[in-house]
Amino acid sequence: MDGGGGEGRGDAVDAILDQWRRERPDLDLSAMGVLARLAQASMVLGRAIERVFARHGLRSGEFDVLAALRRSGSPYTLIPSELAATLMMSRAGMTNRLDRLEAAGLVERSIDPADRRSFRIALTERGRQVIDAALTEHADNLARLISSLTPEERQTLDRVLRTLLGAVK
Repeated sequence: MDGGGGEGRGDAVDAILDQWRRERPDLDLSAMGVLARLAQASMVLGRAIERVFARHGLRSGEFDVLAALRRSGSPYTLIPSELAATLMMSRAGMTNRLDRLEAAGLVERSIDPADRRSFRIALTERGRQVIDAALTEHADNLARLISSLTPEERQTLDRVLRTLLGAVK
């Protein structure tokens, strides 16, 4: 069984599965191997992604806010509830991120003229420069991280993960 370390070579997950198969041959542990590798990949890839964000003075959550504003199109402005819904997070968590981004001069808050009880969050020019630079490096980094996969393997992995996530949501 190839554990991703090359043809015919096992990995740490294979060793654990071999031990469990010896101790509990009555169980089908194939899902354990898949999900252990998925968790391991998420952890390793996540660290590589976070390093790029850190070079731009960002955490991943802050990158997400800036990216949501940037991809919303000109004038790069949303209300906090739209941001929270887009990023699938609580409004309280969104407030903390916005506070940090505003203090860094990357976003600015203003009263929403359509609803004076609400604010509008706008990307500043500096914020646009930061997210554009971070996104450029992030895209290059992501391509590098999956460069060991063929285009067909990437498509298959994407399809399989979409199916898995659709089934467990």
